[in-house]
Amino acid sequence: MKRFPLLLALLLTGCGTLPQPFYGNPGPAAAMLAIPPAPVLMVPPPTSALLGRDAAGIYAHDLATELADYDVPSVAGPIQNNNWDLQVTAALDGNNIVPAYDVIGPNKTSYGKLTGQPVSAEGWANGSRTTLLKAATADAPGLSKLMSQINANIQESNPKSLENRSPRIAIGTVTGAPGDGDTALPADLAHALPGPNLDLVANQQDADFTVTGTVKATPAQDGQVLVELDWVVRDTNNRIAGQVTQIHTLSPSDITPHWGDVAAAATEEAATGIQNVVQNEILKKASKPGRAPK
Repeated sequence: MKRFPLLLALLLTGCGTLPQPFYGNPGPAAAMLAIPPAPVLMVPPPTSALLGRDAAGIYAHDLATELADYDVPSVAGPIQNNNWDLQVTAALDGNNIVPAYDVIGPNKTSYGKLTGQPVSAEGWANGSRTTLLKAATADAPGLSKLMSQINANIQESNPKSLENRSPRIAIGTVTGAPGDGDTALPADLAHALPGPNLDLVANQQDADFTVTGTVKATPAQDGQVLVELDWVVRDTNNRIAGQVTQIHTLSPSDITPHWGDVAAAATEEAATGIQNVVQNEILKKASKPGRAPK
């Protein structure tokens, strides 16, 4: 069975022979998965936390790193549109500093606050790496629980929303494929795509998302064919939610007159990317204005 390599977001492989289980000497290959990234929690360097500029940058980095260890997608950096951000302030309490945190959604609404653990005021003011890391380590577990609660509140806010039921997807047409690809690819995708978190429907009018495919086959070296498969996922407003792209070099006999195992392998791997596109889009819609927690 020939297989199409499918990598993570925006990762492009170089040329070379694919290792097992991509057997069959497929030749030069490249693959890319283009998916809108899931919303992340931006941690900007705090400007109202009684820290100098350098120390604020260090603390933002330490906090984002600690949160990532608790499976909270977080990045130290400036506030960005369509992402969440964590605002950090601090207050003096005797010989201690008490950090405070406010989770802000893309709609600029506060979704939850947390008071941090006290740390040495002297170490904080001096930008001590030990003190800053201690604060980040101490407060990351509470912030992780807060983010989980925020997510639960959003999901509970609308019983009919996509956060509370499996999304429905329809498979549209595939065009441009040599041989029987225009029929084999959607047929195999119909077997590979459904899962616990995604339901397949036959009628696009009943679907939350629709996926269509286009195939480009161009001559390559040594009599091979460079095959590019583009899977585009659209929402009910026909807006593109994301695209999964697979590129591979094959022998003409692999796809003409029949795609066979190649279609099965390609759609099996593409299904993972398509499912990620759908889930990322649901996360983004959940954080739109008007979706504040109860």
